[in-house]
Amino acid sequence: MNADLLITNANLITCASPHGPKRGAAMQDVGQITDGALAISGDKIIALGPSAEVRAQVEAARELDVDGRAVCPGFVDAHTHAVYAGDRVAEFEMRIKGASYMEIMAAGGGILSTMRAVRQADVEQLVAESLQRLDVMLHLGTTTAEIKTGYGLSTAAELNMLQAIAELDADHAMTLIPTFLGAHAVPPAFKDDPDAYVQLVITEMLPVVAAWYERSHFPQACIPLFADVFCEEGAFDLDQTRQVLEAAQAHGMALKLHADEFVSLGGVSLAAGLGATSVDHLDATPPAEMQRLAASDTVGVILPAVNFNLGSHHFADARALIDAGVALALATDINPGSAPCPSLPLAMAIACRYQRLLPNEVLNAVTINAAHAVGLGQRLGSLEVGKQADVLILDTHDHRHLAYEFGRNHVAQVVKAGKMV
Repeated sequence: MNADLLITNANLITCASPHGPKRGAAMQDVGQITDGALAISGDKIIALGPSAEVRAQVEAARELDVDGRAVCPGFVDAHTHAVYAGDRVAEFEMRIKGASYMEIMAAGGGILSTMRAVRQADVEQLVAESLQRLDVMLHLGTTTAEIKTGYGLSTAAELNMLQAIAELDADHAMTLIPTFLGAHAVPPAFKDDPDAYVQLVITEMLPVVAAWYERSHFPQACIPLFADVFCEEGAFDLDQTRQVLEAAQAHGMALKLHADEFVSLGGVSLAAGLGATSVDHLDATPPAEMQRLAASDTVGVILPAVNFNLGSHHFADARALIDAGVALALATDINPGSAPCPSLPLAMAIACRYQRLLPNEVLNAVTINAAHAVGLGQRLGSLEVGKQADVLILDTHDHRHLAYEFGRNHVAQVVKAGKMV
């Protein structure tokens, strides 16, 4: 068979999992093939295995001998807020001086600070500022990312954010997945009547967002639209969360949920019961909720860059989550306040040190499991025949250096949908 590109002499790390996300002991298996080869035609992987076998099967227009370096799937960042305007560096200093996340929010900072900046920005500005972040993420190995709205908190501003995500997806090498997070915080105009804002999200925003999605290029590209809610004290309670998610589901949206970042309100069971694709944060998830999550198809997503940035010594009990059988993914949560971090390798390094995960486990968590956390696990997230050719060529022979040697970039070359970028 003919190939456009043949990568040979590689320490091939496939992260293959043809039957769904990895769980339990399977998280430690990265599908390693020493002296491996990978053949790409168009945007798809057409063959992989030992170099001698693949070379005998394939006639390649270009062959790239990587001299034993590690080759792995492109990273999938399953939880980001990468589209926004401005920054919150002043709050960074406030936090160093002792202010808590909730205290900053109560003082009008946090999400509401970024809301004001986003409402003042047009789509062009949102695209220009966010493009720089995506370039950095791609340079660090992220080839696919979910991006949430939630900094507009009005119908017009939320639509601007969605449009910015769509334009970035069309113009940038990365694959982007849109998530509507209108229920991220209660805007000031509804401070005394949060239920009225919930009804605005349900009756006005969701129908408009669903119609926008149908007009966008995402359905044709088979990219899902998600709806998400911040289920937390000071944000939205369990009943409000259920109302929004059930309404979103009625509009055909897939579901995600922020849950248990500070307090467990029962969001994990709600997400699992509604068949959510993922439930994210899980810092305060009790054992019974872990078991409920493990028994479901919902992927749990941990976000250790948040805890690190907040100077917290409390992290999600990722070891217990894996041991319970949860399909676990890992993401940056890149945002201007609680996690100004574009680097999945740094998130991997933090998870190894503070959450006792092994390097193989965090690699599976940012590839195949993260792909399932955005509903695209059958198309990308691993090196398998028929999947999209999103491939990283590292500058090291040992993939474990991604988490071991932190503070530098081990990604030497990115192949996105079969093309060097």
